[in-house]
Amino acid sequence: MRYYEVEPRVVYGRVVREGLTQWNEVFEGGDRFADFPNRGFLEGVVPGLPVGGAVLEYGCGTGPAACFLAGLGFRVDAVDVSPVAIALAKGFAEERGVRVNFGVQDVCRWPEVETRYDVVLDSYCLQNIVLDEDRAAVFRGVRDRLLPDGRYLISTALYDVDRVYGEELRYDAVTGICYRGELPYRRHLTPSALRAELEGAGFAVLSFSGTNLVCARA
Repeated sequence: MRYYEVEPRVVYGRVVREGLTQWNEVFEGGDRFADFPNRGFLEGVVPGLPVGGAVLEYGCGTGPAACFLAGLGFRVDAVDVSPVAIALAKGFAEERGVRVNFGVQDVCRWPEVETRYDVVLDSYCLQNIVLDEDRAAVFRGVRDRLLPDGRYLISTALYDVDRVYGEELRYDAVTGICYRGELPYRRHLTPSALRAELEGAGFAVLSFSGTNLVCARA
């Protein structure tokens, strides 16, 4: 089991046991399925996206963003490393009468490219992909799957000077890596470091507002 598979097993186990609907509820409580964290960002960018376009969301979790976009008429493929999350996502999509092609996939180990997309979406997955080689693999996979005029939409946690990590976590300010014990846990980059990383991976950052980015192939 790789480092980024450990926490999903624990978190989605709690989602099932406690009758929750998404990852965010485990940590912050409150809002339910339709009120996922980057909904406002997506509502703002949707008018500029191709009507009925093809979307790939990776790290989709239980599928709130995927279901939201499918409900707007987009053709959505959505993947996650957690089989439990994907099983839940299929049920939530069926309950809401939307069609999403869900699947289990480790995006640090993409399969051969079969489909290219108008939009590739990351809904707070990237901070959980910590090591350089894994992030590079994710970015290569996105670039290979994105149509020439497509958009790469990212919502991600960033470095926050006021964030308190606690005694069980150790933050390395040089790399932006947060460790839990010896295990890589999160990657919290500064905005300038994340922009540089994306540009180095072959993307142009078209907008960067708060924790949300719109990128394109450079």
